[in-house]
Amino acid sequence: MGFTVRAAEHTGFTVRDLDQAVRLFTEALGFRELRRAHMAGEFAAQVTGVPGAEIAMAVVEAPGHRIELLQYLSPARHGQAPPRPNDPGAAHLAFEVDDLDAVLAAVEPFGWRPPGSPQVMATGPRAGTRFVYVQDQDGTTLELIQPPA
Repeated sequence: MGFTVRAAEHTGFTVRDLDQAVRLFTEALGFRELRRAHMAGEFAAQVTGVPGAEIAMAVVEAPGHRIELLQYLSPARHGQAPPRPNDPGAAHLAFEVDDLDAVLAAVEPFGWRPPGSPQVMATGPRAGTRFVYVQDQDGTTLELIQPPA
């Protein structure tokens, strides 16, 4: 191929409120905030393809992965409805947890709720594993996975 993909560097989410998003990942999930930055001008516009982009950014570190949180300060949001998991372009980040119910309780005060309910895989190699999606008001989606004890 002529090139090598060396690593998955991070997963990015555009958020409505950067401070609230950082609090969810640090206070509710126990991740560590690594850094914050502000991006604007030609660099931000060319990287994102959004003319006039001004972005407040934070990076948090999950076990084995980094999450980049981006709050666009400008231009104004388009006001489109949040994507649903079945909409093309929708994405989610999955975390394996040891107590799915405790995580649900921890993220709820931050406005994250399951659009459905936790389910147990009945058959196959992941039989007994519990799964649920949680979403914020913008449709950002995390999947929580609890393997059997």
